[in-house]
Amino acid sequence: MANFIDLQSADGFLFPGYVAEPAAKPKGAVVVLQEIFGVNSHIRSVADGYAAAGYLAVAPATFHRVKPGVDLDYTDADMNAGFALKTAVEALPAPGVLQDIQAAINHAAQTSGGKVGIVGFCWGGLLTWRAACTLSGLSAAVPYYGGGMTAGDEPARQPACPVMAHFGNQDHWIPLDTVEAFKKAQPGVEVHVYDANHGFNCDQRGSYNEAAAKLAKERTLAFFAQHLA
Repeated sequence: MANFIDLQSADGFLFPGYVAEPAAKPKGAVVVLQEIFGVNSHIRSVADGYAAAGYLAVAPATFHRVKPGVDLDYTDADMNAGFALKTAVEALPAPGVLQDIQAAINHAAQTSGGKVGIVGFCWGGLLTWRAACTLSGLSAAVPYYGGGMTAGDEPARQPACPVMAHFGNQDHWIPLDTVEAFKKAQPGVEVHVYDANHGFNCDQRGSYNEAAAKLAKERTLAFFAQHLA
């Protein structure tokens, strides 16, 4: 079963989250963080996949503070719109959208009664990294091609839970030399690099790479099985 519910942040802000429930008692929970395209059909399918694997999945609408109801496709126009929304969210005063992610983590923990992991893609990968380093209640984090997490001050952050990171060696948004530098700065993070481009997990994008997506999902599920049990 899956539907949108209202979540509430510490500052009282109400925002939607897509919740997918497993058929049986959850073996834990996974928060799924969107790309710059909103909680669209792809992100909902990712959440559904984790529910099918036995986890309660929660995908918070991390654009809601600047624009509600965002559900974009992958055209150039949609990409430009999503990038503008991401820029607007990043410009919010601290803690910005992180308090909404914390609310999703709290809901996932309370509803599932188990440990909580987090996974995110592109901008959501960056937010996953920040969540692993700054938020409470997480037992594992898996950023996919986190745009920006290998740049600036981000590699200097210290995660408070185990982290596995997935990158593509053909990703022109995340140069491979910055991935290598991130690995050196974060020896405790399990980093995997695939022969793939940015967005390789999304089967609605031209950059989709079925083999890389399958292997990354297998590794992620094994990682969650280890740390959310």
